[in-house]
Amino acid sequence: MTYSESPYGVGGSNRESTSAIVLPDGAHKGPHDIMAFTDYEKGLAYAKSVNKPILLDFTGFACVNCRKMEDYVWSDPRILSILNNKVVLISLYVDDKRELPIEEQYVSKETGKKIKSIGNKWSDFQITRYKANAQPYYIILDTNEKSLNKPAGYTPDIAEYEQWLKLGIQQFKK
Repeated sequence: MTYSESPYGVGGSNRESTSAIVLPDGAHKGPHDIMAFTDYEKGLAYAKSVNKPILLDFTGFACVNCRKMEDYVWSDPRILSILNNKVVLISLYVDDKRELPIEEQYVSKETGKKIKSIGNKWSDFQITRYKANAQPYYIILDTNEKSLNKPAGYTPDIAEYEQWLKLGIQQFKK
């Protein structure tokens, strides 16, 4: 529903959502109105300012399992509460076709490929930093960008995903 032209139906709106909430710079309402960042640096800066761990979400517009996680796992009240209150969500779309400005384009040191689009940049970031190229791919980070537990992929079991999230958050508090 998040990616629909009319996620609340034709002419509908999310009555529970309030437009009075001012989002921080670089944030937008993501799935289930979770505050999310698509700019890594802005999300990191915000996480530091509120002293919360980061849920780094490597995703894609065309990623079916990503939508399944959002629709069936993230929508669970236990998970939604964690995502809304305990972490800062940064969603990096590896298939974002928008072109990077010329001065930001580069050749990947890891793959040797020309990085021309935003999606290429985030895909290269995932490959270079985490040696992975799968979506969904979730990492919980502290504000110094250190992983707090093992990364997770597609995890349709809500209790298992909740346990994984809570473990990362507990590590952050130490």
